[in-house]
Amino acid sequence: MEEIRDAFGGAFLLLIQRDTALLEIVFLSLRVSLTALFFASLIGLPLGSFLGSGRFPGRNILVVLLNSMLGLPPVVVGLTVYLVLSRSGPLGGLDWLFTSHAMIIAQFILVTPFVASITRQTVEDLMEEYEEQLTSLGVGKIGCLFTLLHEGRYRLLTALLAGFGRAISEVGAVMIVGGNIAHLTRVMTTAIAMETSKGDLTMALSLGIILIFLALSLNVAAQLLAKVGRA
Repeated sequence: MEEIRDAFGGAFLLLIQRDTALLEIVFLSLRVSLTALFFASLIGLPLGSFLGSGRFPGRNILVVLLNSMLGLPPVVVGLTVYLVLSRSGPLGGLDWLFTSHAMIIAQFILVTPFVASITRQTVEDLMEEYEEQLTSLGVGKIGCLFTLLHEGRYRLLTALLAGFGRAISEVGAVMIVGGNIAHLTRVMTTAIAMETSKGDLTMALSLGIILIFLALSLNVAAQLLAKVGRA
């Protein structure tokens, strides 16, 4: 019990002192996850909008595939990216394995289905609610889509928050493709796993506190956006 109490005390001390090693890990985690989210948004938002507003042969199959990708096992994604970026893989010449680029790719693959799926559902729901009204006003297909995206902007922001939460909490894939290398690919989740295995609860707890704070902040932000969207 005393050991745990001392670990918590040391963890809060690291946070108060803004320990350099701690901040380095946190900032790298944020950089990797936000970059992955940015590229996931570039693909996920248009893809989700297209599937939510369009009616074409094979759409249902694409929706099923997209929803299935929500359950992609992170370790399988990590293994796939590892094989692709390894020296014997098709992209081995890039020399990206065990770098932040590899971690961004892995998180991008995991986050994109989240963003695309929530965007699709949002646009589809809004289409059912407003399509007839917009069509009667003579609004074209493109104009209708932009109107719906504007109407559902708070829900879409919630989708981005969910995607960021998925990225920042990921450990399996980034451990495989990043290697948890100090000062290069060590992020919060992999550092917590390593420090816990080493018995260094102080650093593990301080990083865990930051992760919990981020999770709570994302949840509060999502709730506020939902209230604003309903207002």
